Amino acid sequence: MSAASCLLTEDQFLCSICLDVFTDPVSTPCGHNFCKTCITKHWGVNARCRCPNCQKVFRTRPELQVNTFISEVAAQFRQSAQQKASSSSSEQQAAKPGEVPCDLCTGTKLKALKSCLVCLASYCETHLEPHLTASRLKRHQLIDPVENLEGRMCTKHDKPLELFCKTDQMCVCMLCTVLDHKTHDVVHLKEGYEGKKAELGTTEAEIQQMIQKRRLRIQEMKHSVEFSKKDADREIADGVQVFTALKESVERSQAELIDTIKEKQRKTEKQAKGFIKELEQEISELKKRSTAPPTKDWTKVSVRPSSYEGTVVRAVTQLEETLSKQMKKEMKKLSEAELKRVQQHAVDVILDPDTAHPSLILSDDGKQVKPCNVENYLPDNPERFDKDYNVLAKESFSSGRFYYEVRVKGKTSWALGVARESINRKGENTLSPQNGYWTISKMLGGRYCAAAFDLPICLSLESEPEKVGVFVDYEEGLVSFYDVDAAALIYSFTGCCFTEKLYPFFRPCYIILRSFFALFDSNYAPLVISPVNHTD
Repeated sequence: MSAASCLLTEDQFLCSICLDVFTDPVSTPCGHNFCKTCITKHWGVNARCRCPNCQKVFRTRPELQVNTFISEVAAQFRQSAQQKASSSSSEQQAAKPGEVPCDLCTGTKLKALKSCLVCLASYCETHLEPHLTASRLKRHQLIDPVENLEGRMCTKHDKPLELFCKTDQMCVCMLCTVLDHKTHDVVHLKEGYEGKKAELGTTEAEIQQMIQKRRLRIQEMKHSVEFSKKDADREIADGVQVFTALKESVERSQAELIDTIKEKQRKTEKQAKGFIKELEQEISELKKRSTAPPTKDWTKVSVRPSSYEGTVVRAVTQLEETLSKQMKKEMKKLSEAELKRVQQHAVDVILDPDTAHPSLILSDDGKQVKPCNVENYLPDNPERFDKDYNVLAKESFSSGRFYYEVRVKGKTSWALGVARESINRKGENTLSPQNGYWTISKMLGGRYCAAAFDLPICLSLESEPEKVGVFVDYEEGLVSFYDVDAAALIYSFTGCCFTEKLYPFFRPCYIILRSFFALFDSNYAPLVISPVNHTD
């Protein structure tokens, strides 16, 4: 029997209905063999008894008997195949998560090597062998293992989706190309897959780049939140300290007021008690004598109630003066702390000669700029200011925080701040946020102003600053100016909306009258970008 089975080909032991090794094989009158269960079910769902192989019709259902010879050979073949599968499975790997498992494996599912678009099943190396050796199964289309094979069948024609329609961007079967997609651009699925893969590769790279940018943005936001929390905690601590000091001062003043009023009342009570005691003694003497002894004239003696008028007013006035001094003291501390914090964001700023007006002179190190009474011949590039005496820094900023300091001592007029990249550099321009400038200025005549949308905002300063600090928080939309020596805030632009690069901006003078330049000699002192000396 073993020798006979070796002479038979493998596909002779497969039922053409279930495509598996025979189980209880039976023979039809036309000579074809099937599993008894398979042919019985097949005839049970069909009105006529027809051979699935040769299509011969039987008027009456044949009486089927198990073919013992084929059954024994098939059993032996099955046993041999199972032994082979058992030894092979020990060498093969079990399907891992994410890998396609074999649909025919029982127990441990082995990794599938191929999927069949006809059988709609995936096979490991052992169970794939019939598709590689059996003549009928060799005609089946095998692909790399995939899941959801049912989704690879055309729901309309029940055929494999072997083609790709570029026109409709969808997978189609052979019948689809003849019917619904007749005039469309159709290619083989593999070609369409490669094209789509390349397209998706480009898209994936763009998506990854977008994801990376957003991750960086998230990190920036997290850092901003951390900085904001630290700033908030510091402000709360400073606020608690200030108001605690003010509260203690108010409580002391209240206690002093109460003590003053009580002391006056005690003096009044003491004086009245003395008079009453003296009067009682005289009454006692008068009762003892028959004649009146000399006594004190009490008509001119009286107890005057203490006057409390103005006590509260004087106390409140004194408290106001005390609080004012305390507030100035605490505000000075807060200003110094605030300046110290913004100085932590100091950056190195260097002037850009390509933007400087021809009548400006820049130092070799790019740290100083001053006007001159002669216009230098310089190329009129698009970045250069041609009317206003302006110059920008080389450095630009489009995120985060930055700070720099400029010495303005000895200047009769100047302007400092930041400007956006797209400002108009040709012709005269008003310094205003609407035109892309966030600046403060010392005007001719000594007035200090902040740039505004319509009219400049006049600034009232206790003293003229000799060094000005400029701080920008890009995300917060904040531009602040500080008197560095006084550690005092000069002015802040808040709620700004920055959408492009910002450049440090400098204007060392407002006007030069060349015929009368001697009148303006005092303004020929330079604006100097100073190194930041962090306050202690």
